[in-house]
Amino acid sequence: MANSTEAQKPQNTKKNKKKGATLDTFYGAKIQHTEEIEDDTQENAPKPSKGNGNSPQTHEEFESEMTKKMEAFWEEKWEIMQKKFTHLQNRCDETEKENQALKARIRQLEDNDRVKEQELIKQSQNTKKLEENIKYLTNKVTDLENRGRRDNLRIIGLPEKPEINTKLDMVIQDIIKENCPEILEQGGNTATDRAHRTPSTLNPQKTTPRNVIAKFQSYQTKEKILQEARKRQFRYKGMPIRVTQDLASSTLNDRKAWNMIFRKARELGLQPRISYPAKLTIYFQGKVWAFNKIEDFQLFAKKRPELCGKFDTENQRARNT
Repeated sequence: MANSTEAQKPQNTKKNKKKGATLDTFYGAKIQHTEEIEDDTQENAPKPSKGNGNSPQTHEEFESEMTKKMEAFWEEKWEIMQKKFTHLQNRCDETEKENQALKARIRQLEDNDRVKEQELIKQSQNTKKLEENIKYLTNKVTDLENRGRRDNLRIIGLPEKPEINTKLDMVIQDIIKENCPEILEQGGNTATDRAHRTPSTLNPQKTTPRNVIAKFQSYQTKEKILQEARKRQFRYKGMPIRVTQDLASSTLNDRKAWNMIFRKARELGLQPRISYPAKLTIYFQGKVWAFNKIEDFQLFAKKRPELCGKFDTENQRARNT
């Protein structure tokens, strides 16, 4: 029995085709070009054999199996992508909620700031009103105090001696006789209700004598004595003294602030005077000028060539110190 052998067919050697460009897919998955997939499929597909009659895997079955594997691969990747997308969506929702909460908080803070700003404006207005009321009441109290002292005279420079302090009423009568006897000749009432030193206690560290406050029974007599004291220097037994109107301490401090300007204005022949309560008046270029504040007078002096530079109180204070 003759064995017949089939001439085996030479294997088809495929020419190496140029690989196509690979596509980077989600999370590193790479899929080759369609032509490469077809070539690989044809190469890996089992060849039909004429052997013992067993039916090998056909080309269609291989393609179906590969398709299922690709579908399973992409389903897995799709599930991963879906999970990550869901996670991102949840994070976006949380971020949006936080953003809305922050916006609401910002609006609340802005409303609170607006309310506080309105309250601050009201408080500022109330504070301004209170300050104006305090200033008005302070001026009112000072004016009432000055009016309560309208019958008083302040004697400055009277020696601090026991024989004087115990007989102040008699000393005041002697001052009137020595400096303005015409008031006595006219029958004026020079009697005083009381006279005392101020402050009440003697400070041993001070070398100047304390002032004497004398309250007269007659306001007209007090005014006549004051007018005479403005005309000339008063004396007590030959010693110079000064007689002025008794005023509240705050008014006296306001008047003292004019001292440097007052002395300079007197040197220049401007006939300065301090009128009630603390107003400076001068006679300049045939007119009487009045100033309530030092700043007003300094501005006035700067605009006049005759006075400019002569009332620089800051430089004068610096030279004195």
